Amino acid sequence: MTATMPSRDLLLLDTITAIDDSCAGAVIVSGSHGGVSSSGFVERATARPHAVFFNDAGVGKDCAGIVALERLEALGVACAVYSHDSARIGDAGDGYENGVVTHANAGARRAGVSAGARVSDAVRSLGARGLPRGLAHGH
Repeated sequence: MTATMPSRDLLLLDTITAIDDSCAGAVIVSGSHGGVSSSGFVERATARPHAVFFNDAGVGKDCAGIVALERLEALGVACAVYSHDSARIGDAGDGYENGVVTHANAGARRAGVSAGARVSDAVRSLGARGLPRGLAHGH
């Protein structure tokens, strides 16, 4: 018997600062970097998403651009980052359409997300269905 994965909303947030209660249980593609400040918005959210994709911002010194992978894993939130060379930072639509995953936390990997996958395909393995909805646009 095969378990059916629940259908989840797919949300595009140019900035993760726009996360709110409407994001509960959703799969989010954000244009924000995956650093401490960005992961903090997810950590402080009263209703957490199922999964979040961030821009890897070039990974950075001491992996500062992808620290969200560990921090969100600790909360049970699947997280992956996509290459800054594949999509513009701050543009969730570009991340969704052109992003290529570079790293994923254990929760995302268990769902089938792996390095080299296109974000537009990877969101489906996390249960996202339908067309993405944009909630916020960057500056």
